[in-house]
Amino acid sequence: MMFNAGATVSLGEDWPDLRDAVAKICARYPGAYWRRLEDEHAYPTQFIRELTEAGFLAALIPEPYGGGGLPLRAAAVILETVNRHGCSASQGHAQMYIMGTVLRHGSEEQKRAFLPAIAAGTLRLQAFGVTEPTTGSDTTRLKTRAVRAGAHYIITGQKVWTSRALHSDLMLLLARTTPVEQCRRKTDGLSVFMVDIRESAGHGLEIRPLQTMFNHNTTEIFFDGLKVPACNLVGEEGKGFSYILDGLNAERTMVASEAVGDGRYFIDIAVRYANQRVVFDRSIGRNQGVQFPLARAFAELEAADMMARRAAALFDACKPCGADANLAKLLASEACWHAAEAAMQTFGGFGFSREYDVERKWRECRIYQVAPISTNLILSHVAQHVLGMERSY
Repeated sequence: MMFNAGATVSLGEDWPDLRDAVAKICARYPGAYWRRLEDEHAYPTQFIRELTEAGFLAALIPEPYGGGGLPLRAAAVILETVNRHGCSASQGHAQMYIMGTVLRHGSEEQKRAFLPAIAAGTLRLQAFGVTEPTTGSDTTRLKTRAVRAGAHYIITGQKVWTSRALHSDLMLLLARTTPVEQCRRKTDGLSVFMVDIRESAGHGLEIRPLQTMFNHNTTEIFFDGLKVPACNLVGEEGKGFSYILDGLNAERTMVASEAVGDGRYFIDIAVRYANQRVVFDRSIGRNQGVQFPLARAFAELEAADMMARRAAALFDACKPCGADANLAKLLASEACWHAAEAAMQTFGGFGFSREYDVERKWRECRIYQVAPISTNLILSHVAQHVLGMERSY
């Protein structure tokens, strides 16, 4: 189906070989594995290792650097499949898209130093330091400073909700190199750095875990005079905001597909349970009160999936896709949540039992409406940039 010159949306279960291969790995990691990780507040090291060794987390790295050289749509299919089979793609998805900043804006030396090792799994790039406690989504007002001092930058400040920093070798960091009051535009003066966590921990870098309502392995990070080699500056100083923007479109498109995968997981298990659960001498699946919420959630997921496919097609065709990526993430986050609610209601009391895994996935999927960008910010973006209305914030 053509909708834009040079951009094509695929229909049906595209990339079937990828789906089958990912599903086989997921089958080795049932619900009991993920429940144990929650009990131990642990990271799915073995699961992520298998995905890495199979080349899935290097899907977007070009072949000359040891990756798969696949389009964004293929990466989205990988993440969707992981979640559809009850596993958690969020524990590894950053490895797929964070490297894009280095790929698109880094020097050739940086690409050769980092990308092949990331593709091979000998270097883990899972952490992205952007959000701060006092600025939240107002990225241009972040307070973490990087000041040039000879051959290094000295970094001070704090980040929060930096997921997987304790399980990553490298971190992509956004810091302000020029005070905002000295900049012509507030988006100027921000720079991106590659931080080696292994060398920095205990030497101006402190990472503290944050406990949340589900096992997300997120952290807060403190920088106190951290020295980062100037050669670890990605691209030009002061242009970091524009560098991360193109990566955010990829992130939102991929997260939308994750949400679609979670939503389909809920539909699959709820339909199966409804058809087998007998109450009052009939399956509860015969009741419209059970059927209709699941059918509506399925319809919403199909629409969200098509929006995610469109965003990926535009991204892969190097066409503007900001609105599409945001809309895909918005629609998928809500469709997934409606599917989760319908599944919980279908399972009734058993939905609250850990052994059925419904409550675990229900908790996990609630984050989609908050991160990586909140629903209200997406609506503001659409109102301003698509509908042409006044900026609301």
